[in-house]
Amino acid sequence: MRILVIEDEKELCDSIKEGLTLDGYEVDACYNGLDGEEMATIEPYDLILLDLTLPDMDGMDILKSVRSQNALVPILILSARVQTEDKVEGLDRGANDYLTKPFDFSELEARIRSLTRRKFEQKSIYLSFDGLEMDTKTRRLHYNDEEIFLTKKEMGILEYLLLNQERVVSQEEIIEHVWNNEVNEFSNSIRVHISALRKKLREKMGHDPIVNKVGQGYILK
Repeated sequence: MRILVIEDEKELCDSIKEGLTLDGYEVDACYNGLDGEEMATIEPYDLILLDLTLPDMDGMDILKSVRSQNALVPILILSARVQTEDKVEGLDRGANDYLTKPFDFSELEARIRSLTRRKFEQKSIYLSFDGLEMDTKTRRLHYNDEEIFLTKKEMGILEYLLLNQERVVSQEEIIEHVWNNEVNEFSNSIRVHISALRKKLREKMGHDPIVNKVGQGYILK
């Protein structure tokens, strides 16, 4: 599970990163808003820890930017702003939780576990593209009301493409999110599953919506 920490207090940021790494998470850290915003909107994270008071931009602006591109990634605000209106604004803008500083690391760990559970216990989210509709809760896919049966890996690949349909998704990202890094980018397993997925979609849709951008990755067109 990948976590991004955007926090300008270097000592605190490094402490959070060290603690979460010991917990088994893969953690990236940013000490300013501009780098944090770029990483949060480009890299595929499973959770973002976001400070609001950053030296170069307001964390609320980062929150808005991330939510405009990724509606699903859980975001936990870490902030010294303790006023109720700040908490309300953060949650209204799309944060999933709000933890005020100073805090005990054990509470941060508990909040992260809670957000992780919510992510996997969420109600159905429907992803659609060109007549395709996927129910992420039941893991069922339909094209114009006709069901398409996919394997678990094929469903995972298509789900990730649907979640990121505005951009090219690299093979490395697919490995991380579908295979959990259990195979490498040179494995033939990935190409076999993508080929099978494309064949099934072509049979139902009459065309293949997955475009291979040579040297870059895949995108839905």
